[in-house]
Amino acid sequence: MKSKYSLPKDGGLIAESTPRDILHRYEKMPTTVFETESEGAQCIADRIVAAINAHRGTEPFALGLTTGRTPLGLYRELAERHARGEVSFRNVAVYSLDEFYPIASTEQQSRNYRIHEDLLNHVDILPENVHILDGTLPKEQLAEYCDAYDKAARKIDLMIIGIGEDGQIGFNEPGSYAKSRTRLVQLSHGSRKTQAGAFHSLEHTPKMAITMGIDTVMHARRIILMAWGENKARILREVVEGEVSAQVPASHLQAHADIEVVTDENAAQLFTREVAPWLVGPCRWTPKFIRKAVVWLCGVVDKPILKLTYKDYIENSLGELLEQGRTFDQINIDVFNDLQHTISGWPGGKPNADDSTRPVPSSPFPKRVVVFSPHPDDDVISMGGTFIRLVQQGHDVHVAYETSGNVAVHDDVVLQHIDAARELGYGDRYAEVERIIAEKKAGEPEPRALLELKGAIRRSEARGAVRSFGLNPDTNAHFLNLPFYETGGIKKGQLSDADTEIIVKLLREVKPHQIYAAGDLADPHGTHRVCMEAVLEALEVVKNDDWMKECHLWLYRGAWMEWDLGMVDMAVPLSPDELIKKRHAIYRHLSQKDIMPFPGDDPREFWQRAEERTQNTARLYDKLGMAEYQAIEVFVRMF
Repeated sequence: MKSKYSLPKDGGLIAESTPRDILHRYEKMPTTVFETESEGAQCIADRIVAAINAHRGTEPFALGLTTGRTPLGLYRELAERHARGEVSFRNVAVYSLDEFYPIASTEQQSRNYRIHEDLLNHVDILPENVHILDGTLPKEQLAEYCDAYDKAARKIDLMIIGIGEDGQIGFNEPGSYAKSRTRLVQLSHGSRKTQAGAFHSLEHTPKMAITMGIDTVMHARRIILMAWGENKARILREVVEGEVSAQVPASHLQAHADIEVVTDENAAQLFTREVAPWLVGPCRWTPKFIRKAVVWLCGVVDKPILKLTYKDYIENSLGELLEQGRTFDQINIDVFNDLQHTISGWPGGKPNADDSTRPVPSSPFPKRVVVFSPHPDDDVISMGGTFIRLVQQGHDVHVAYETSGNVAVHDDVVLQHIDAARELGYGDRYAEVERIIAEKKAGEPEPRALLELKGAIRRSEARGAVRSFGLNPDTNAHFLNLPFYETGGIKKGQLSDADTEIIVKLLREVKPHQIYAAGDLADPHGTHRVCMEAVLEALEVVKNDDWMKECHLWLYRGAWMEWDLGMVDMAVPLSPDELIKKRHAIYRHLSQKDIMPFPGDDPREFWQRAEERTQNTARLYDKLGMAEYQAIEVFVRMF
């Protein structure tokens, strides 16, 4: 199955009528934006296959490759094309961009292991043409080895690279100098934290790595930089539209004579042509797009909607909007009313009410609702207030936990639960579990027996959370345990028909009027995104069922991000008491509280992230001139 999740567009830049130079005038490198990562990967695969097939030199075609999560879709595409006979790698020499140090090539986290597992084992490349940085050499040999590798890598015909969240190329950290060569580098704490998930802990994450230098990369005849997902949006904008800076190593690529950036809409969402397309060229002015522009203008001039003036529109490049047939004050009133009508304290519809301006129809009432939660806590973290409202307003609410979340439980949490069971007289398995944990090997999948215990902990926490606000977990909580997740390691499997069938079965049992799902756009290969695509695949199967005629799909966001107000279709306000109820439901997920297994760069607990996000949304509505609320959860309707 291909990644195909993207949000529908409503208005925006009329790209086909805008000269390319104008369309890209804020961008300092040639950039191609695709709707999805899958389409972008296909484009890059086209470029690689064409270059290999056109090569006529006596030496093999030299292909530089990155590793990590970014190229996974590309490598699957190349393997498939090789299987179809469209390309041969027998006359291709591969050079890897970086490698951890020290690390054996047999370890699953090794760049060597990954590039073989993801690509090289599936194509007909000759072993003597595989040049992978060696993470096992003694330190005293590294200087000479790196020098030799650097000289060989300077003949690369096509270099395929990704970008780190701080602008890294390979392991060239912020501050790397432009003339740097292949060398051993010390990894920053931030880089190690980013990689810690693959190594199961920061403690086991290498502190050093070998990487091509910036100058080495720049010697490639041709470079393609790829970036996917929302979590790359901030840094990609800096690389493409910002100034060259040693603090953003990838910005040096602006000086390359043959560089192309290939990205998806989620990673490109902070480009000027996406954030403020009216600054770039003519636009298609739909009601939602007008709202987006007006909300943007309010932020620029720091005014609520109804205080915007003619001068504000003209001086901020929105004169074209005033040429659409309405005066500025008419636009202000229309947008104010449009945004006001997104607010509803009845997410399932208000019975016996005029619903002409409400986001959700009043009939039928009560509704059957399915809330899809990628992990056993995303439901209450991301839309807990709305979840509570739906239950307490009398709807038949079902929550479906798509994955077990078993790898996200610390070993000592398991021991604590086993100890509690021992103290309560339910048997003594402490020594047995302690032995299983002690025999674990770093980097390898966790023992199934341990995963089952961790999954049980996550399930009990989820049941406790929904029980706290009145949902019957025995009848209305469904633990799907989608197979793609059950690898026992950080790296997950591919979405398959088996995953889809589980969701289809649930949907046809419940026949919901409303579906809520995590519309996260960050990582194309992350669990939330895969879970979203699993839901969409299932909906494709059931789309002609009779009950689907009354069904609507609502998308919420995770704990970190929120929907842009220009996109919002429903905003559910929360009172102080409701915010406390939501917090207490999150508290029930004790294994994810205080010390989270995968905290990322944000030190806040999940309840703090969720509250600050929803309170910030409330402040935005307030600043725009709406009523002041304690917090607001917002949703986008996909259909």
